Amino acid sequence: MIQTARLTLRPAEPSDLAALHAIFTDPVAMRHWSHPAHEHLDQTAARLEGFIRAERELGPELMILHDGQLIGRAGMWREWEVGYLLAPAAWGHGYATEALTALCAEAFARHPACAALTADIDPRNIGSARVLEKCGFTVTHHAANTFCINGEWSDSTYYCLPRPAAP
Repeated sequence: MIQTARLTLRPAEPSDLAALHAIFTDPVAMRHWSHPAHEHLDQTAARLEGFIRAERELGPELMILHDGQLIGRAGMWREWEVGYLLAPAAWGHGYATEALTALCAEAFARHPACAALTADIDPRNIGSARVLEKCGFTVTHHAANTFCINGEWSDSTYYCLPRPAAP
């Protein structure tokens, strides 16, 4: 578990299903995600099981809580790529930046062989681009037509955060 100034980041639990489902079924939250909004609870249950498995196998994979309420997730979904998703009600408060900063520190601490973390976003997601830049990520390249969600193609912008120099 990680405590920041305003957030608690902890591994996923089966009891997170309802709160995660509310986020994963929200078309606004999922607008720039790599798959469409969930339509069924079993889709979110499978994703939650994936988060639990990812924490065990690679980690960190963490749920983001504010005042005890689950507002999103941040984690490594493959070696060494990070991702995050917050409920729209939590946008604009700096929570994503706070969570991602903590996640990156934890990822570098857990994985000494990791020279850099990467991220990939839809370039139309200006808010996410700002979060990555505030956390020290820089753009490495762009690619066209990387995801087709509900018949709409989107591009990707790729980011990198080198391991901080040892003090």
